[in-house]
Amino acid sequence: MSDLTLSIAMGDYDRTRPLVDGRVKIDGVAPVPMLLSPEEMFFRAFRHAAFDISELSLSSYSISVARGTPHYVAIPVFLSRAFRHTSVYIRTDRGIARPEDLKGRRIGIAEYQLSANVWVRGILEDDYGLKPSDVTWVRGGMDTPGRPEKIAVELPADIRVEAAPEGATLNAMLAAGEIDGFIGPRWPRCFAEGHPHVGRLFPDSIGAAEEYFRRTRIFPVMHVLGLRRSLAEAHPWLPAALFKAFSRAKALAQEALSDTSATKVTMPFVEDTLNRAQALMGPDPWSYGVAANAHVLERFLAYHHAQGLSPRKVEVEELFHPSTLEAYSL
Repeated sequence: MSDLTLSIAMGDYDRTRPLVDGRVKIDGVAPVPMLLSPEEMFFRAFRHAAFDISELSLSSYSISVARGTPHYVAIPVFLSRAFRHTSVYIRTDRGIARPEDLKGRRIGIAEYQLSANVWVRGILEDDYGLKPSDVTWVRGGMDTPGRPEKIAVELPADIRVEAAPEGATLNAMLAAGEIDGFIGPRWPRCFAEGHPHVGRLFPDSIGAAEEYFRRTRIFPVMHVLGLRRSLAEAHPWLPAALFKAFSRAKALAQEALSDTSATKVTMPFVEDTLNRAQALMGPDPWSYGVAANAHVLERFLAYHHAQGLSPRKVEVEELFHPSTLEAYSL
């Protein structure tokens, strides 16, 4: 029997690279890898179901599950995770010193339903009492005008979302002071370029994230791995094969980070940063699988429903193929 030839869309990460260069094989699969940006992957996956296997936005996927229309079924491989205290940018000349000071402000977003934005809104409400309805959300493209939501959403009546003016970008609006802040997974270009009046709401974002993790034990999940549902039905062995291969690829990336002979990434302080993360989060900070992450996923799904993005509360087990909810042991 020949291997299945399947397209795989994913990011170019250390944790996926062994699947591209052939160091890790997927049992029974001849992969056709495509290394794409999240914006391109997710647009093509959710608009056109363009790939056999695809990295997916957790938020967009949760919407599809809640609506009963998922083209993909998820594998508990969390290709993107991030502490989102880095994702809130403000005008520093507006008297915004605390999260509570965002009340009544106009905040830019590329899409309301982005996973990063779900996490940020949930954290701001849980930890600082700032409700999504306390803010006017200005939606638009970061550097190109007119970005659409990849999935149409119906929001609660008390949520105020307005479109950026025609021809305007959120980066230019933030730089010009036409909005008070921005929330999103990518930093706005004006911040990266050192705009004198644009900064982070949490200047010590690492310290804020560490304090958050100590309280909650949550390392937020952004992306899952999705398999075309028809393929999972036709080949019930495939979800577990994907979980096995992606887990092995991540293990190789972690082994490389731990090799102190010469750093494998172009970044100083790698050993110290790794030691700091493991001291806080344990030996496998970037864990895959449902059992170790059920509390993280449960919090996200609660936020997702409370923010009006999913019409019903999705349960953790609904997200994933049944064969990936448990694993064998020797």
